[in-house]
Amino acid sequence: MNRKTLVLPAMAVLLAPLLAACGGSDGGDSGGDTIVVGTTDQFAVTKDSPAPFDPAAGYETAAWNIMRSTFQTLLRSPRSGTEPVMEAAKKCEFTDQQGEQYRCTMRDGLKFTNGNKLTAQDVEFSVKRMLDIGYDLGPASLLANIDKVEAPSDSEVVFHLKEPDATFPYKLATPAAAILDSESYPRKSFKKGHKVIGSGPYTLDSFEPKTGEAVFSKNEEYEGTLDLKNSKIELRMFKSGDTMEKALKSGKIDVMNRSISPEQVQRLEKDQKDKIDLIESPGQEIRYLVFDTKSAIGGNKAIRRAMAQVVDRKALTRDVYRRTTEALYSLVPSGLPGHRNSFFNEYDEPNAKAAREILRSAGIDKPVKLTLHYTTDHYGAVTAEEFKTLQKQLNASGAFDVEIKGVPWKEYLPAAQNGDYDVYGFGWFPDFLDPDNFIAPFFVKDNVLKLAYANKEIRENVIPETRSETNRAATAGDFERAQDIVADEVPLLPVWQGKQYIAVRDDITGGEWALNSASVLQLWELGRGVD
Repeated sequence: MNRKTLVLPAMAVLLAPLLAACGGSDGGDSGGDTIVVGTTDQFAVTKDSPAPFDPAAGYETAAWNIMRSTFQTLLRSPRSGTEPVMEAAKKCEFTDQQGEQYRCTMRDGLKFTNGNKLTAQDVEFSVKRMLDIGYDLGPASLLANIDKVEAPSDSEVVFHLKEPDATFPYKLATPAAAILDSESYPRKSFKKGHKVIGSGPYTLDSFEPKTGEAVFSKNEEYEGTLDLKNSKIELRMFKSGDTMEKALKSGKIDVMNRSISPEQVQRLEKDQKDKIDLIESPGQEIRYLVFDTKSAIGGNKAIRRAMAQVVDRKALTRDVYRRTTEALYSLVPSGLPGHRNSFFNEYDEPNAKAAREILRSAGIDKPVKLTLHYTTDHYGAVTAEEFKTLQKQLNASGAFDVEIKGVPWKEYLPAAQNGDYDVYGFGWFPDFLDPDNFIAPFFVKDNVLKLAYANKEIRENVIPETRSETNRAATAGDFERAQDIVADEVPLLPVWQGKQYIAVRDDITGGEWALNSASVLQLWELGRGVD
């Protein structure tokens, strides 16, 4: 096992010398030799996921990875760093001093995979469709600040915003703004099935839900800014990480993506006989606990603060995640401007005595009975161990009497958003790399978690003020203030920040770039070189 650790913070520029030292390579076109990528992600059509590859419905990292490979957006995520780069557009800019009008000029020669010409009118259609459908579990909230979108010509599209928003270009680089063929997608409803008609770097040739296999081919009509290092990708879905690992070691797959467990990281590191590279890189995935502030338990600030005083993040990252995660003391992860260890500043190290005193001061003399809920099948098998450890920590403090309950994701998500749980666990993969995306989604009025909690300072001052600032580094002070508020009131309790791992066979190049800091799977970076 060769382990490669990439020091690529979110604000990094391209580090070509470092990657060369790690054995990275630009590779080359695989000449039709299919690269097989394994994943434990599943794509099932359910009541809460009626059209997994329809941009108006899909709002999970796994589905977005499919969409980023098959649809175009006006801008796209960068190879590294945070600033969006041009994709279907050749130029985009704010055209007023207030930052409320954003204008893009389209690239020439754009076509959908069905042969239809892609124009600015398709962009207008796609945005209006997203907002018209407005699916609660979809990404429509990312575009909610659009007051009007219009296409004055085939090559120009103009967005009029309700309020200034310097993060708007970042949102246009997400699949929420995927460009659809207006002749192929219904305006008011989802496109059924798994067929994708896009203009992205790949065509989705086939998808077999029963076997979990998707085949992508290089889109020969693609006109964009990505440089494809392969001509064909096969995505295979496994029911367990162990089965996927066996497939990698036997050569049945070339790349092992999500999810790689802590035990697998240790096992792959120790095996010196195989022909596999394990690549570790920084990531901005975070995990946190959510409190339903409408409930008797979650609505009691003393209980929330007492829990914050007890949770031992370092023990979780050391004993449960085997140091494949890092303790997180704020919603804004390290590597982004404005990150501040607000929870450590407020509560210092875990202290059971201090937690009991917080409760006594609020008139609570007996251990608080509550149930911690978690999902059994969405964030990996290790989640159960994490919540058993949290249960032990809280109960050992003498301040809590905790039970835990695991629920399948298809039941868990709607129940959590319906307010059925007092306290529950959730994860967040960023839509884009900016501190705004770790604050605003949770604290705006129509937030993604449907939280009842509201803070006037964050909602009316921090969010609009930071969105008015085009120099994103200058927003640090405001975001630090928001993090301090969250640490004081604890509507959410951050626990850890994840590292990213991908394993590739020795003849695969580009593994160092296959995942960016926002967990975007960049399939186009993978190539086949020399073993």
